Amino acid sequence: MLAAVIATAALGLAIVTQDQTPLRAAPTSPTTTQALLWPGDVVEVRGERLDHLQVYDHQRERGGFVRATQLRPLGLQEADAPALLAVLRFLRDTPGAEPLGLAYAAAYLKAAPASAINAEPFDALGGMAERLARRASSRSGNGSETVAAHLEVAARHGVKFSSFERDGAMQLCYDGEAFRRVLALPAQAEQMARAVLALTRHDCIDPQLPASQKQQLDRWRAEVLERVTPAITTALSEPTRNRLRLRRAGVWSALAFVQARSGAAGVGAAQASERRALAELAAINKSELTDDDQADYAQAAVRVGAARWAAEPAPAPATPATASAAGRVAVHTQPGEPGQTCVLLTDASHSPKTPPQTTSQAQPQASLQTSLQTPLLRRCTYASVWPASARLSPDGRTLVLAVQPLESWLELWVFRTSATGWQLDVLPPAATNPGLGYVEFAGWVAGTAQMLLAREARVEGRMRRSFELLDLDTLNVTRQATAPQSLTPFYRWQDALWKQQTVSLR
Repeated sequence: MLAAVIATAALGLAIVTQDQTPLRAAPTSPTTTQALLWPGDVVEVRGERLDHLQVYDHQRERGGFVRATQLRPLGLQEADAPALLAVLRFLRDTPGAEPLGLAYAAAYLKAAPASAINAEPFDALGGMAERLARRASSRSGNGSETVAAHLEVAARHGVKFSSFERDGAMQLCYDGEAFRRVLALPAQAEQMARAVLALTRHDCIDPQLPASQKQQLDRWRAEVLERVTPAITTALSEPTRNRLRLRRAGVWSALAFVQARSGAAGVGAAQASERRALAELAAINKSELTDDDQADYAQAAVRVGAARWAAEPAPAPATPATASAAGRVAVHTQPGEPGQTCVLLTDASHSPKTPPQTTSQAQPQASLQTSLQTPLLRRCTYASVWPASARLSPDGRTLVLAVQPLESWLELWVFRTSATGWQLDVLPPAATNPGLGYVEFAGWVAGTAQMLLAREARVEGRMRRSFELLDLDTLNVTRQATAPQSLTPFYRWQDALWKQQTVSLR
């Protein structure tokens, strides 16, 4: 935009500084308004009359008059660069002034010699573009005429945004070009950290992105985060270090999920990725979390908690012989249709394996073979199944299994027996569309048909965590609390392995 205006500028350029600045047909108030100008619009000054400047708007191809107090002269010579940078430094952290700041950033980059340009103007430009996108994505910003006009001004200065639907609302995200330039130039530690955090946001990933592209993006995000080396980290403030740890925890958990889905070849990589995620979450200095970071901390913990079983080694497959000796119900997994995993509930008499035929009695052997080939229950899913999570109740009538359909959503499958046989029920983290949450087994209450649960999920934009007592006959929650110490059964019956591994007790 600036280049087009500069080519025909006569007396000079001016930048609009106020919202809804009228471009009038004459230098008096009671006259026709040709258009409304917005902060960051650049016009060519062609004359002066009364208290107005006669201008021409090349973008709208209209001329008119604007009050002189609503414009600021704009110089684009090398000598003007320091003054432009000073204004940019003032505007970069001023909420609502993003289009004006973006215009000054573009002007500075035009005026300053190439040898003098470092990461600072791009850091400021990216920060303002990202803040404008957040404002447009907020409930108050959606549908706002002012925000829409500010986005148009940003687009005229070459700032690009992407948009997609998330949770029934429109999500707008800056494409990150300025932040990529920050990483390509000599930058201060804080500038580099801000760029890395902006380029690896979870909420700026299109939910409709194909799985193969999502995996490539997660790998790229992990590589970008590694550009902040330990040497650079030592120069960062503690809140910024925490933000990097939170982001790494979420990214490595997402990577663990996609690696685990790639089959046996990805199991080792998934374990290493999720253990890295757990280590990053454990390294958080909670005393240095800002108010704004508290929500990000809760969300990072849920992401790690949803994939935490990826860090655990898969159990050795049980055989019909061991199942018979133990007399216990167990789960087996086997491939189903392409992309599917089938879960088989078995015991000594119901197994997916066929025993050798060693008897000459044909009819009894055929009957035995049929029963051994038929599991108690079979269910196939496209989700990731974590066999290491399987827990059988002391009475052998209930078995629970963690199943992860999405990278940040972990469900609990509950197998129960009754007079009609075994049945399967699914317990989700929350009664909402799958998004961000996990639910996990926390212990059996001995002598009763009850189970302890821990849940954490984002519900209506807020993070909620609860510890619950579940009735296994009805699957109704009979008691719940926001902390385990507030629920008496957790004192005695919480599972020791759950207490050791869970992130809900952070």
